[in-house]
Amino acid sequence: MILNPSILALFVSSILISLMTIYAASYGVLILRRWDITSGSELQLSLERRTYLISTIVSYLLAFQLVSLFLFIQTADRICHLFVGAMCAVGTLTVNGFGYPALLLKITTFIMAGLWLILNHADNQGYDYPLIRAKYLLLLIMAPFILAETVVQGIYFLQLRPDVITSCCGTLFSQNSRGIASDILAMPSIPAKILFYTFMVATFAAGIKFFIHGKGGNLFAGLSGITFLISITSIISFISLYFYEMPSHHCPFCILQKEYGYVGYPLYILLLSGTVTGLGVGLLQRFRKKESLKNIIPAIQRKLVAASVVLFLVFTLIVSWQILFSNFKLEGY
Repeated sequence: MILNPSILALFVSSILISLMTIYAASYGVLILRRWDITSGSELQLSLERRTYLISTIVSYLLAFQLVSLFLFIQTADRICHLFVGAMCAVGTLTVNGFGYPALLLKITTFIMAGLWLILNHADNQGYDYPLIRAKYLLLLIMAPFILAETVVQGIYFLQLRPDVITSCCGTLFSQNSRGIASDILAMPSIPAKILFYTFMVATFAAGIKFFIHGKGGNLFAGLSGITFLISITSIISFISLYFYEMPSHHCPFCILQKEYGYVGYPLYILLLSGTVTGLGVGLLQRFRKKESLKNIIPAIQRKLVAASVVLFLVFTLIVSWQILFSNFKLEGY
């Protein structure tokens, strides 16, 4: 294992988050089975007192869970010089077989943690804990993913060996590579751009419609999720080329480096935040008829839609500015 302050911070925080999530999830089982807001029993009073404290602690820990994704990526990028062949986070993540699974789990828990925080915020607006079962059910679903992330991330860090020869991003993200990356790179530039901008425009239109008329929440949430996936593939397919100004450099991680103004961080923050807030609109859609929230949830959803549209829009503007004014031009495909 390589000793590094960021690695130690990720180790400790992931263990704390896992332990608290497991405890809260086990407590959630009791809530799902025994919660009854109309009861004045000693058990119900105890549940009401403890749930506020637990929810508050979980909120702070899951907020750090959001930050830990970028801390993980930054750590992988900063220690790449320790491995022969690595030039960015790609090389560090391929030192052993647990790097990319850890990253995928962290992205998954980022989205789930964001959705839980949205659900918890809405629940706190009601006077009768209207969403308590829903948010603890989500916590139960999330717990295995957080535990798996802790285990996989721990194994990944423990098996980091400086003497390992790894692969650079030029090898993994090239048309000669195998797997999903090569399929993404095989897509011609013009169809990829059309697909990217079509779904962005569709997401904006659905968001504006919901903001004005309060209809189509599930549609907007679905488009947000699809737009996230298309945007990630677009970064690999063509967007990154305009930042690197090189026709064969498709790495989605090098844009996080100083040479490119760390532009990758705002791009990924905008994209992930826009996705979470967009999905949050759909998550709250089914609870609009809750008596204590029927006038509250529509207002929260409008704020989420506005935030999501703005975040996606800023992401699109940054990308479009670079495409239009970069010295690099893609021609012929």
